[in-house]
Amino acid sequence: MKKQSPLYTYARIALCSVLAAMLAACNEGKADPKAEAPPQATVQPDMNANNFKVDHPELFTLATAVEYKAAPALNVTGLVQPDISRAVPVISLAAGRVIEVKARLGDLVKKGQLLMKVQSNDVSGAYQAYRKAVDDELLARLNLERQRILYDKGAVAKSALEQAEDVAKNAQADLEATSEQLHILGINKDHPSGIVDIYAPISGIITDQQITNAAGVQGLGSPNPMTISDLTYVWIICDVYENDLDAVRVGQFADIHLNGYPNQVIKGRIDNILPVLDPTMHTAKVRLEVPNPGIMRVGMFVTATFYGRHPVTYASVPSAAILHLHDRDWVYAPLGDGHFKRLEIVGGNILPGDMQQVISGLKPGDQVVSNALALQNTVEQ
Repeated sequence: MKKQSPLYTYARIALCSVLAAMLAACNEGKADPKAEAPPQATVQPDMNANNFKVDHPELFTLATAVEYKAAPALNVTGLVQPDISRAVPVISLAAGRVIEVKARLGDLVKKGQLLMKVQSNDVSGAYQAYRKAVDDELLARLNLERQRILYDKGAVAKSALEQAEDVAKNAQADLEATSEQLHILGINKDHPSGIVDIYAPISGIITDQQITNAAGVQGLGSPNPMTISDLTYVWIICDVYENDLDAVRVGQFADIHLNGYPNQVIKGRIDNILPVLDPTMHTAKVRLEVPNPGIMRVGMFVTATFYGRHPVTYASVPSAAILHLHDRDWVYAPLGDGHFKRLEIVGGNILPGDMQQVISGLKPGDQVVSNALALQNTVEQ
């Protein structure tokens, strides 16, 4: 290989140096977009996933939890049911076929109102028995008068008179019984008819109907053709877990919230706590008697709130400080030096002044971020 001269080597080194200097100058003149962009606020989570660090903590104002005293509340679900003592079955004393229905399920009826007509063969049998009793009573009465005349003339013994008196008494009793039977069936004994009218025994709502036109009914048999319920008072049956039974007692009043009317609160009194627990859910049936303002319907779902006897101290914070996320309630508490911690709490009722009760998770004097949603948006960015 041919040996290169020192002069040639120095020339190559000089040329490379010039090219390197020119390349560096070109790179220095090109703009860097990232270097020119303003710094962004960043959130740096530490080892705990609920702890965060923000660049400008002064942007998030803090609020101090204040003391709030209230009686402990127990919320349970319940169902509106008719008061059994105010639910009266409509019965037919005569078996037969329904030929006309005058009132139907859900109708408001008055006591004594005609509900239906039943065509019954029992009427003819009762009227036949009545006519026979009338004839027997007339015959027994005539025979008694004859025996008295004969006894006065000494033609018969006293025992014959006494026997005639007994027969007459029995005949009179049979006549009264058959006459009462016609009266119970609603039949005029002077103008008999094969149609029995059934009337409402009380005023109320027809909450059950088991018959239609041309249906058959059994005299004093089940099922009853109709049931009328007086809904001026209703029952609310609540399920209370075994662990919460110490919070309820007979005679205690509760606030009733209707799902259909959320802005209306009704007072109800506990009149019975059933002694048997549900073997599956371990709940006891608590029965409340509630005056019906006219909006409570059988089958409605309600929420009953029972209050303890002694007030308990809770914390309360601005409602904006509580974040509802994934079916849970959270607040952000400051840790210092731009660090915040997300705490899970149990929120309570909304209080006056845009405050909210905290059942657990905070105590009076604790500080939280007054606007949890603003910090949450920063965290998500």
